[in-house]
Amino acid sequence: MPQPKLATFPAIRGALKFYQIASVITGVMLLSLCAEMIVKYGFHYELFLGGSGGFLWFAPVDAFGESTGDGVNLSLGILIAHGWFYVVYLFACFRVWSLMRWGFVRFVTLALGGIVPLLSFFMEARVGREVKAYLAEREASEAAAAALAHPVPESVDGAAPASTTEGTR
Repeated sequence: MPQPKLATFPAIRGALKFYQIASVITGVMLLSLCAEMIVKYGFHYELFLGGSGGFLWFAPVDAFGESTGDGVNLSLGILIAHGWFYVVYLFACFRVWSLMRWGFVRFVTLALGGIVPLLSFFMEARVGREVKAYLAEREASEAAAAALAHPVPESVDGAAPASTTEGTR
């Protein structure tokens, strides 16, 4: 499997940060959506802001699944917000996946984080840990390879020679 180039490491760090933020927002929105669906389909109520019921209130849902409340339907707002944040989350997953050059199955696993409740939190922690460890290990091995390719000459007493830019006294 091809490895990411060293030149893409700053982009990978930025994509990872964006992914971590998007996964937390998407996870919170997914949990809110699950709670909203339990209230709507289990208890037959929807959450409203304003209207005849006051500032924040639950309106009953009729037998056809239609809301009887007036005001701003927060239940619908949660549904729409999660949908849009999931699109942003998919973009964040794609960005990390493509920069890290992982297989397609890994992308599907990342994408499931916005569909399966709580998975985005676990995936965010795992992917963050894996990517940071990979970048640190790869940078250390590249630095060691560069040090072997261009060793610093030592003086007779074992100390590094004085810099030639210091000038003479």
